[in-house]
Amino acid sequence: MTNTPGTDGGDAVVSAFDAAGADYLFCSSGSEWAPVWEALARRHRDGAPAPRYLDLTHETVAVGMATGYGLLRRRPQGVLLHAAPGLLQGSMAVHGALLAGVPMVVASSESTTYGDAPGHDPGGQWYRNLSIVGGPHGIAQPFTKWSTEAASVHTLPAMITRAAELAWRAPAGPAYLNIPLEILLEEWDGREAKPVVQPGSTHSSPEEVDLVAQLIREAANPVIVTETAGREAGGFEALVAFAEAWHIPVVEPDSAVCGNFPRTHPLHAGSDIGPWLDTADLILLVNCRAPFYPPSRRPSKARIVVIDEVPQRPHVVYQVLFADTYLVGNTVNTLRQLTRRATGLEETAVAERRAAQHHRYSEETGALARAEIKACEAPGSPGVDPVLVAATLRKLLDGRDGVVVDETITHSRVVRRHLRTDRPDSYFYVQGGLGQGIAVALGVKLAARERPVVLTFGDGAFTYNPVIPSYDAAKAYELPLLIVVFNNRVYKSMNLNHRRFYPDGAAAETGEWLGTDLRRLPRLAAFAEPFGMHTETVDTADELAPALQRALKAMTEGTTAVVDVLVTR
Repeated sequence: MTNTPGTDGGDAVVSAFDAAGADYLFCSSGSEWAPVWEALARRHRDGAPAPRYLDLTHETVAVGMATGYGLLRRRPQGVLLHAAPGLLQGSMAVHGALLAGVPMVVASSESTTYGDAPGHDPGGQWYRNLSIVGGPHGIAQPFTKWSTEAASVHTLPAMITRAAELAWRAPAGPAYLNIPLEILLEEWDGREAKPVVQPGSTHSSPEEVDLVAQLIREAANPVIVTETAGREAGGFEALVAFAEAWHIPVVEPDSAVCGNFPRTHPLHAGSDIGPWLDTADLILLVNCRAPFYPPSRRPSKARIVVIDEVPQRPHVVYQVLFADTYLVGNTVNTLRQLTRRATGLEETAVAERRAAQHHRYSEETGALARAEIKACEAPGSPGVDPVLVAATLRKLLDGRDGVVVDETITHSRVVRRHLRTDRPDSYFYVQGGLGQGIAVALGVKLAARERPVVLTFGDGAFTYNPVIPSYDAAKAYELPLLIVVFNNRVYKSMNLNHRRFYPDGAAAETGEWLGTDLRRLPRLAAFAEPFGMHTETVDTADELAPALQRALKAMTEGTTAVVDVLVTR
């Protein structure tokens, strides 16, 4: 028995994702997707519309690329994984997409007949190895916004539409569909899904905004704290206009997931909210899910206003905001409303906080300059100060409209502080567990082919990444990156925790630091050589700038470049 062309669930899937506006189907291949591949082949043959298809060789690469692409394009894409094992393999990246707030529809499959029904034989692998009690949608529930099974080919297109709509609406994130193989092979009546339209926006009322505007007007020492304002379309610009109109400093804590405010702006107040906890009289939390750590670290006197479309994140287990007032609605719209109300300011208070922020900014600028001078003066022995690596990258990227994807851990503060990104969509920090960075950077490059994309990560994160499948995708789909490895030959964060918890323990006494040593690894640039990529290994400060310049040139000419830099700490 064979299916009539164009009438099975595979075509229903392609039709629905096309209607949903997905530009791409990111697929880590599994045998259940033959109906989708056949539907795509028919559409390509007949010149019919369909999302573009990417054949990827690892689940983390498929999901990570969808995440990176969605960070810039901000609309749902399709991700196809293999059965329950493929979903489990990709689950870390799906969870990362949830934390990053990236919409996507993830699908995988199961068998419902195990070969005991007439018609197509799904294959014995489903009976022996691929099934799981409760179905893969049960597995996906904890790390997705919404998870269910598409139990009929006749409801399948509308289920994909619903999943895309749920994924796109705030808080954006991945939705999951279990599409059994038997449904994919079932005859389809051709009922197509309705196109997915952009979500409508929610607004705070003018009366609510007026109340907050008055609180700002009365505040002597307000501060803005934000983690993800820049993730919203127009959010970066709206936050700049709001802060400038009211003359309020902006803190981006270490938990920030993207660039939200220009780090070169005089109102940027660094990454530490600590100094404000006893001095601020008004804290404005703008798209800020976890501003205080530990969570019980309550500001001593400040009133707290939360500005967010979904202040209480449903996927965050424990969230403490200490809110006194909520402005719930589209953040960009709320910021614009508040900007228009920036009148009647008390000039003395504004002048005092402007002077205080000018002093803070001057101190920070001076500290950055001194740190970079010190990094340049380091002895020529093996190893490069990580400050010098970040500062050199900043100078090389100046004026190029670059995007930095960061998966460093112990060097993350150095990277953010010295790169000093100052434009929308120019910096993203990879969310969730380590091992997704290359894929996320590839997805960003897919969405912004005209912009140079740089990935920064450590040697520990490198070992967690599916390097070979990622390099394969970079070459197959012509997505050149500049990859810079901060290589200190150790899992530094693990080692720091061991030393912090047991400063006088047996390991400190004997020098037996387990779980941290990476010196046994070969130098990491060499892994890119079989793919014909440009490689550089840097051991001294004098080698750094020329190596990065050569690598940037290679990337500009269309070749991924990997620079392995031995760093001093």
